[in-house]
Amino acid sequence: MQLSRTIAIELNKDEPLNALFALPEKVLQFGTGVLLRGLPDYFIDKANKQQIFNGRIVVVKSTHTGGTDAFKKQDGLFTLIERGIDDGRPSEKISINAAISRVLSANDEWGQIEKCAANPAMQVIISNTTEVGIALLEEDATNKKPVSFPGRLLCFLQARYEAFGGSSESGMVIIPTELMVDNGTRLKKIVCTLAGLKGLDQLFMHWLQNDNDFCNSLVDRIVPGKLADTDQVMIEKKLGYEDELMIMSECYRLWAIETNNERTKNILSFSTIDTGVVLVPDINKFRELKLRLLNGTHTLSCGLAYLAGFVTVKDAMSNPDFESFVSQLIYQEIAPLVVQKEISVEEAFHFISQVIDRFKNPYIEHKWLSITVQYTSKMLMRAVPLIRKHYERSTTAPELMSLGFASFILFMRSTESSDRIQDDKLPLLFDHWQTNDIENIAENILKDKNIFDTDLTQFSGFAEAVQRNLLSLIDKGAAYTLHSVVSTKSVT
Repeated sequence: MQLSRTIAIELNKDEPLNALFALPEKVLQFGTGVLLRGLPDYFIDKANKQQIFNGRIVVVKSTHTGGTDAFKKQDGLFTLIERGIDDGRPSEKISINAAISRVLSANDEWGQIEKCAANPAMQVIISNTTEVGIALLEEDATNKKPVSFPGRLLCFLQARYEAFGGSSESGMVIIPTELMVDNGTRLKKIVCTLAGLKGLDQLFMHWLQNDNDFCNSLVDRIVPGKLADTDQVMIEKKLGYEDELMIMSECYRLWAIETNNERTKNILSFSTIDTGVVLVPDINKFRELKLRLLNGTHTLSCGLAYLAGFVTVKDAMSNPDFESFVSQLIYQEIAPLVVQKEISVEEAFHFISQVIDRFKNPYIEHKWLSITVQYTSKMLMRAVPLIRKHYERSTTAPELMSLGFASFILFMRSTESSDRIQDDKLPLLFDHWQTNDIENIAENILKDKNIFDTDLTQFSGFAEAVQRNLLSLIDKGAAYTLHSVVSTKSVT
């Protein structure tokens, strides 16, 4: 028995699912991926069930791979399993998501997609086409059938403009969720550039630029997607139906949307039903929290975790010494550097508690080796700024971050080509290991501006602390060094 509208209504008699199918289509979503289904679609469905947003989603499938059959067979329905640690306690929630009205192929059903532009209820556009998707393809200025996401978006907005005579009320709220800084600003610039190349008139250009709100946004939720076969079979048996589209996500969720527009705030009424959606004039605070406290901690821990023999994040967090390392690193060394005018101590500590919960999630198979991909660039973006900030406040080396850098240097010791290491800077690190003595390897790597864009030996005692930890890792092993460092830190 496959999940369908009939089955869902029969199994959920206490929920007004039947009424959800009658809601108007308010959202056009470019992308069928699990992140969109596990985050924006989650919020919209939750709001609909509370009779708040009251709108469904038309999904545009942009890729050539796969089809739309599963969505059609299941009437757009899918099951979301939320699993993890929430506020320090294990949590599992299962829900049928009824937010998707239909899924249309951009390649085969573009005419139907354009017809959505004439729907007065349609107000929101969401996308996740990967970072590659937000790019200028100049050919789309002359292509009869657009190929790129910005090209398709422009065509849709042209149809919208014509359908409503360019009224300001017909402008759309456009929220890209691609993982890039200023994604809304970038998308707007590309769409406007394409409109200019097309030679569209000034009235349309004014409407495009002033009556459509392109919002920068930040999304954060791990959505692994499909469950393991045995797990899926067990859950389907429990639920009483089969579901080709069933996905799993962690409990944590964040969708930060940047806007000052009161009309936009009214349209995005689903933001009122969950603290995971925030509408703010500036989302940089949320980016800084994520970049330093979550990503920075991951980056400064991944090499050490791998050297200590841990395969996944959850495995490492079950080890008392490693859990202590992560807690001390994030609370004692990183958090003081994050707290500033826009970020309070309370906000930082609340975010940290969520990070710890996420690291301990027993359902997420997050491999440390995956985190080490492009390790050097991650250290440059996430860890080097923390070292600079630390030395603005202190003259002594940060011991745990020093161990993180030492672990990076040792992890990168390899043959010139390595299946284990996926990093553009591997040849540089390889040369350092081949040409430097072990006694000065850390100093020479830390001062190489081709690696870190700066000379990190300028910071008092930092190179010495990294070298000391590096020698300990080599001579005594990661487990011994880890235990030694966290034991020392815990009594200081």
